[in-house]
Amino acid sequence: MKGPTTRGADRRRLVRRALTSINGGGDEPAEASRLWHVTLSVSGKPAPLSEVRRGLEQLAHDHPFLLTSRYADDHAEIRYWEEARDLHDAAAVALRLWGEHRSTARLPAWEIVGLEVIDRATYHLRVAEGYGPPPAHPVGVHPY
Repeated sequence: MKGPTTRGADRRRLVRRALTSINGGGDEPAEASRLWHVTLSVSGKPAPLSEVRRGLEQLAHDHPFLLTSRYADDHAEIRYWEEARDLHDAAAVALRLWGEHRSTARLPAWEIVGLEVIDRATYHLRVAEGYGPPPAHPVGVHPY
């Protein structure tokens, strides 16, 4: 039996294959996937810091593209890169992330209170202009 991570990888491979055009001569590729930088903010009732950290570490294990997480006892912020056809697809995946992993990663029952999805060019432009995200922590899970 395949686990959730294996099934997700299989699904991504199928989606990538499905992006190849089959109409006409098949020589024009369908719209290609792009990279989107996602910042997801969640908040709720205070939970023990050790449980929040453990849950975020499990989420990082389950979702291999997770870059960094910051957390406190009543809120957290998750940053990662998502490969998707367009902003709508990237946002839809991001909005499902917390809920779909809440039971398997034993995440707190917090709600999503913020979402930012920007394309790769915008992300790099912001960083170059000094308006990017706070200085990057090393990849992983860190307290605020």
